[in-house]
Amino acid sequence: MNPLIVIPVFICASSRSSNDSLIATYDHPSTLGKIDELPRCLESLVNVDQMGPIAVLVAADPDLAAPATERVRAICNQFPSLDILVVGETELALVRKRFEQLNLDTHEEEIGLTGYGAIRNLGLVLANVLGFDAVLFLDDDEVIDDRDFMSRAMYGLGKLTKRGIPILAKTGYYLNSEGNYHSMSQDKWYNRYWEQGRAFNKWIDKAMKGPRLSRSNHVCGGCLAIHREAFLRVCFDPWIVRGEDLDYLLNLRMFGSDVWFDNTWRLHHLPPKTRSEGLRFRQDIYRWLYEFRKIEYSSSQVDLQQIKPSSLEPYPGPFLEEGIEKRVKRTAWLRSLGRPDKAAYRAAASAAANDAAAYAQENCANYFEFQSIWPEIMARVEGDKALSAALLQSIVPDDQEQPQEVRNIDPGSTGEIRLNLDE
Repeated sequence: MNPLIVIPVFICASSRSSNDSLIATYDHPSTLGKIDELPRCLESLVNVDQMGPIAVLVAADPDLAAPATERVRAICNQFPSLDILVVGETELALVRKRFEQLNLDTHEEEIGLTGYGAIRNLGLVLANVLGFDAVLFLDDDEVIDDRDFMSRAMYGLGKLTKRGIPILAKTGYYLNSEGNYHSMSQDKWYNRYWEQGRAFNKWIDKAMKGPRLSRSNHVCGGCLAIHREAFLRVCFDPWIVRGEDLDYLLNLRMFGSDVWFDNTWRLHHLPPKTRSEGLRFRQDIYRWLYEFRKIEYSSSQVDLQQIKPSSLEPYPGPFLEEGIEKRVKRTAWLRSLGRPDKAAYRAAASAAANDAAAYAQENCANYFEFQSIWPEIMARVEGDKALSAALLQSIVPDDQEQPQEVRNIDPGSTGEIRLNLDE
């Protein structure tokens, strides 16, 4: 296999600032002056065998886009043994310009550097343009201490099971700061209606005792490998505010495929402290209400496999059932009494009663419209030589001659990016 490793980096003005945009609110953003997790992650990759090319995608507040990309590029330059392509707004502009030249909509909301789903879709597009046959998603707040990490990641991918089922996507698992794969969520009184940690632990305990590869009910987005046969057909959902990794599993099931769990493939997930518990739960409210409505909508589509919560027991099935709106609202109010982030939890409760439900209802059909044209988009840009050359120019050392395709790229006097179309 020839995978492209994709690592998104999120940079905001303040690690504790609240973004007005639901889609552009991230769990653990860095600030421009404090990007600690990325160098730690890259340093751990230096010692991994069979490490392939890496694309670092820089998602930054608009007014920080240029300096953030330069800061990330400077960090990546500290690891010359790694083959790294840094993708910021300039590289994204190349992609969009090429889309225009191919008479494709630029799909700025669906493919880009804003929002978890759009960023992952950009990673898939890059892999397709550059000719890779798999994508391996990592997160910048992870550490890999297994030299065989890549061989474990690629194990079974693209192969058939004994029953002839293709393995087109697989996930591993996270070890936390204590070296444990269990969720550390405690079953407190204020989680009476939201025992997510207990449900996840029940699922993973069974999966860890099973065969090396088994059908998964869970996805670790920072430990996720996708074969090109999957990413050419199925995209991520740019309208889900978080949890786009688990959502991708559901998308694959709707279109007749699945994600597999490899109980020997793991890494250390060491995120910084969550900036706001209440804000994160507010995002979860939007996430689960949206997911519920999306699955409900999909049941009306005759060409899709039906997703039943009962098939996703013990996790995440209970969070996709009728009554989810009441459960999230009750949980938000109880946590506002028992957790420190009281004001944010009260705001989350209000969101559950109003805005989140409206957002879910308004947007639940959007993904299926975009997904219907995704295969055509990928077919049109597959192995595109002009775009590939334009992207790769950023990793050609200054003392080496650039390819002819790159030398023919004229950025223009106004900053407009133009590609040579003699391909």
